[in-house]
Amino acid sequence: MNARSEIHDRLAASLREARKARGLSLDAVAKLSGVSRSMVSQIERAESSPTVATLWNLTQALQVDFAGLLEGRGDVGIEVVRAGAAPVIGGRGKGVSIRILSPAEAVGDYEVYDLRFAAEGVLDSEPHTAGCREHLTVIEGQVRVVSGEETQVLAVGDTARYRADRSHLIAAEGGAARALLIVQDS
Repeated sequence: MNARSEIHDRLAASLREARKARGLSLDAVAKLSGVSRSMVSQIERAESSPTVATLWNLTQALQVDFAGLLEGRGDVGIEVVRAGAAPVIGGRGKGVSIRILSPAEAVGDYEVYDLRFAAEGVLDSEPHTAGCREHLTVIEGQVRVVSGEETQVLAVGDTARYRADRSHLIAAEGGAARALLIVQDS
């Protein structure tokens, strides 16, 4: 076996072990990382050599240390995700940045997001699973929250708890805004 083969095998094993340790399916990893399910499967079988960008997306989704991936390092006492390294969800809403703060293994139970709205930014969401609730706390500016037929405007420090199993919307009011969103039982 050559050195390149050994690296692919070690990388495949590390990613597979990280996914299984977090109880995630290939589909869940694909959703979290933006990497296709078939590509994740090929990488885990050492049949494909991922680009650095693909590997970065996978390690962020799995909350695995990118630098130590091939070293097989164990868990650290304090896990730190630097501000610039937190995964960001793109293509949702208008004028909104959605940064993922929760660990990958929390998907479905609870998810934590840092929402940053430009002036007139909007995050318009379809209903989530039955019983899903959202908890939104405003950190900067003002936001309007709509859940079904109900609407509330929130200022800094206000928290809204509402049903997310129906159409719902969060929008900046009167300028830029920032909020912390916790999605429960999605």
